[in-house]
Amino acid sequence: MTAVPNSSMSLRDSGGAPSAGACGADVEEFGPRPASARPGGPRPPEQARSGSAAGPTRRALAGAARAGRAVRWYVTNLMGDTAYATYVAHHRRHHPDEPALTERQFWRQRMDDQDRNPGARCC
Repeated sequence: MTAVPNSSMSLRDSGGAPSAGACGADVEEFGPRPASARPGGPRPPEQARSGSAAGPTRRALAGAARAGRAVRWYVTNLMGDTAYATYVAHHRRHHPDEPALTERQFWRQRMDDQDRNPGARCC
């Protein structure tokens, strides 16, 4: 039979967490690993602070989300989805003593105005 080596060595050689071994002496003897001994080398500064490798990914996702919100804002304004809310805000600011049209009345009036004055639309 072959002899099994003493298993009291830490797992640092394999990149794992330190083990207590038979008596726990290896943890006290070696202490925590320096940053340069980490698998893959030391972390870049942004990863060292955040604790993850998501720094550039997080910035890219934030930029994509901001662009998505801008596109959504543009399309909803282009299609007129916010027209009634804009009308109500304007009406409250400039005509506080008069009641605003209901949403149904507003859209009916808007469509009638567009039918009477087609302007630069195709249909």
